[in-house]
Order: sequence, then structure tokens, then C-alpha cells
Amino acid sequence: MKTLLLVLLASVAITSNAQVVGKMFPSMEAETVEDKKVILPDAAKGKFTLVGLAYSKKSEDELNSWFQPVFEKFIQKTSGVLAGFSYDVNVYFVPMFTGVNAAATGTAKRKAIKNIDPQLLPYVLFYRGELKPYKEALDFEKKDIPYFFVLDETGKIVFATSGKYTPAKMSQVEDVIE
Repeated sequence: MKTLLLVLLASVAITSNAQVVGKMFPSMEAETVEDKKVILPDAAKGKFTLVGLAYSKKSEDELNSWFQPVFEKFIQKTSGVLAGFSYDVNVYFVPMFTGVNAAATGTAKRKAIKNIDPQLLPYVLFYRGELKPYKEALDFEKKDIPYFFVLDETGKIVFATSGKYTPAKMSQVEDVIE
């Protein structure tokens, strides 16, 4: 019964984002905590890329639930016998600051420096600007959940999901990247 429920939940997550699969990820200018500009998907071309977007405090909390598992699976370099099994993918977690909240970007960067593992910081980007173009292009339905997109080497969306981290979602992301 639990397995059936997980499969159904995963299907709903995929279905709700299926309309963006096959489209190019829209251009997005974001910044690192050091204020270095990064333009997606251009900065990610040539490799598979996992992009997580959040545009509310609650969705940012759920975005954070992905940090450790994604770090362990895709970022952390393995050594020894497992060294050949590591992934060569780009990963970006992007809190989005729009409207009145755009002014809080600097504060969010300072908090990130204090609260996020320094090994993970290079993978956190901050977007400040309009939400509407991304909401339309990426089919954001609910502001209280994060959205995740796997891009192929050209920047085209090949998989999309949303919500808090689950092992089932990670497995789907892995399957697409492999």
C-alpha cells in the first residue's frame, strides 16, 4: 500500500510539471553569495543540471530539505572504490526574491554565509527580479513549494518535480541524469 501511494504521489508530481518538459529553461540572471553573476541555463550548458527554485519562505524551507541529499549524491567527491561512480552534473539552488522581498536579498546572502555549509554555498544562487516570466514559463502553481528541473546539456528541461525532498523524487532525478 505504501509503495502504491508513493508511486501515485510521484505520478502527480510529474504530471503537474509535465507541460514544461521539452521546453528550454528560461534565461535567469542570479548571483552567488560573493555577488558573482551567473546566467542560467548558459552557465550550465555542456552538463546535466539540477535547478531548484523557491519563491516564498515556506518553499525555501522545503528547498533546503534537498541540500544534504543532493550534496551527498551529486556534489560530494567520492574517493577509493566508489570514485568512478560519481556524477558530473551542475547543481543550483535558487531562492527567488521578487517584489518587495527583493530588498531582502542582501540579508539572505549574509544569513546563507552563516547558516549553510561552506561546501554547499557555491551551489546556492540568489535571484532578484520579476517572478511572472518564470511563473509562466515554468508553470509554477503554488508558491509554498519549491520546483526542481533537470536540464540536459543544452538547457532543455528533461524532468520536473516539486515539493519537499523524498527518496523517490531523488531516484527519478538520478534516473534522468543517468
